Amino acid sequence: MHILKLDPRALKDNPDDARRSKSSPQADVLLLATVKAVGIIQPPVVSPEAEGGNGFVIQAGHRRVRQAIAAGLEEIDVLVADAANDNGAMRSMIENIAREPLNPIDQWRGIERLVALGWTEEAIAVALALPVRQIRKLRLLANVLPAMLDQMAKGDMPNEQQLRTIAAASHDEQKEVWKAHKPKKGDTAAWWQVANSLSKTRMYARDASFGDDLRQAYGIEWAEDLFAPADEDNRYTTNVEAFLGAQQEWMSSNLPKKGAIVEVNNWGQPDLPKKAERVYGKPGKGDCTAMYLDREGKVQSVHYRMPEGRKSAGQTGPAGDGAEEANDGVAVAGKTRPDVTQKGQDMIGDFRTDALHEALARAPIEDDMLMALLVMAFAGTNVRVDSGSNDTVFGSKRFQRHVAHLYSTDGRLSFDMDSVRVTARSVLIDVLSCRRGMSNSGVVSRIAGEAIGADGFLPNMGTEDFLLCLSRQALGAAAKEANVQPRARVRETRAALVDRFASTEATFVIPAALFAPDPKDIADLLKHADAPDEESGLAEEATGDIGGDVQPDDSGDADGSDAPGPDQQDPDAGSVTETDDASDEEETAYGIAAE
Repeated sequence: MHILKLDPRALKDNPDDARRSKSSPQADVLLLATVKAVGIIQPPVVSPEAEGGNGFVIQAGHRRVRQAIAAGLEEIDVLVADAANDNGAMRSMIENIAREPLNPIDQWRGIERLVALGWTEEAIAVALALPVRQIRKLRLLANVLPAMLDQMAKGDMPNEQQLRTIAAASHDEQKEVWKAHKPKKGDTAAWWQVANSLSKTRMYARDASFGDDLRQAYGIEWAEDLFAPADEDNRYTTNVEAFLGAQQEWMSSNLPKKGAIVEVNNWGQPDLPKKAERVYGKPGKGDCTAMYLDREGKVQSVHYRMPEGRKSAGQTGPAGDGAEEANDGVAVAGKTRPDVTQKGQDMIGDFRTDALHEALARAPIEDDMLMALLVMAFAGTNVRVDSGSNDTVFGSKRFQRHVAHLYSTDGRLSFDMDSVRVTARSVLIDVLSCRRGMSNSGVVSRIAGEAIGADGFLPNMGTEDFLLCLSRQALGAAAKEANVQPRARVRETRAALVDRFASTEATFVIPAALFAPDPKDIADLLKHADAPDEESGLAEEATGDIGGDVQPDDSGDADGSDAPGPDQQDPDAGSVTETDDASDEEETAYGIAAE
């Protein structure tokens, strides 16, 4: 056998090579990087071409030859050997079967030897086509107990998480734990028990709200976790008490005006004051803030509002009984869980209202649309206007503040279109609401939201709080729509959805939360357009009730709708005639409005 320098392009492939399947692109890139960095370490084996040829046939090293050509090498060293009787088939078979990649322990020992010879970590990474962080991670095996390394060298390796935990512990702790969990001869080690015995709770710097002043005051020292991803702040401390103490002091120093520090319950949720109602949308001026530490030690905050005191205690009896009967009826009728729970419906109402108000304040709206929305807003089920026909105040202080913007300083009605638009938007924001309860505007708020594109202002509903309100079927449909593979367990599917929308800028909105109104509600609304006579009758009834001197006992005979007109008045009717005059004026006004 002897060595020659030959052009790799002149070498011919062996038709009896054992490796017929193509290598992976990743392996070819790795080999090419190694050839470019240090050349070909092991020369390929070739033999003279049989049957009188002048060339050479490759016996071993086909991939090395191909990557040398890809690297642009003009000549390479080759080892010339006599051709075997089987044209090198057995040699190729044995070489490929016997070759095996190095285990991490051997890689680490090889890296340490190169470092002792003067190689830098960067140079080793270039030569081996590995990330520098991988080289540093392997070098962390120097922190592992030698007895554990011997066990790992046998092929009994822990997983990365377990290895991270073991390497982070001191040698004394490892020695004590290994003594208790050392396997018998021929058995594998229970690495999960070793890791559990050495594990310590870590509090990460990325979750800390306090600064360096509190860190130094509490004696917190950060350690680097080189096993964690490189694009994150991986500093941590195992001094849990000091970390939580610093977080508590930071919360006390940065507590808002209407804020309170609360504890968490067994499920990791904030324990709000009794009768407090959590606010999932935008908080109002009168809402409070609760700050707490979650299970990972992060400072979290939620908003809540306390219920207002009842004006009349006498209203609780019948209403409470009716509510209990209604709840009992729902419990009997609904045996299957709805797609969205009552709490979820409340959250959707908050989301819709915030989106509607933001769209009314910011979305482009034409003047004719503004006026149409204003008319619809006052047809909402949550709007109550006191009539001015009997000297009562028309409207309320809430709407008076908007009207005041249309007046000049000298008390005259003077405004431009910009002022009208701003005032109209403000009135619509105060009137229209999708919240459940007394403030719900009904279908008109849904119509308004769809008309001005309020769907685009809905927040991301792919959060843990809202997804807890969805049934299994609704959660599966949401996962399918978001291209998330449903898991075997509901909570795992929910966690996958939360991660999907937390890591991207995409938002999740359940279709049931969109503003598109129910066609049945639209049909019910359109029925009112065909009943002008009924409205006139109601107006006449209202006019009759306003008759100041008419007694309840005479209501059957003194109906306002039968009051005589101006041509039929009795000049001797006295006070009753004045009342009838007022009724006629109001009836005429209602008739004109109805027409």
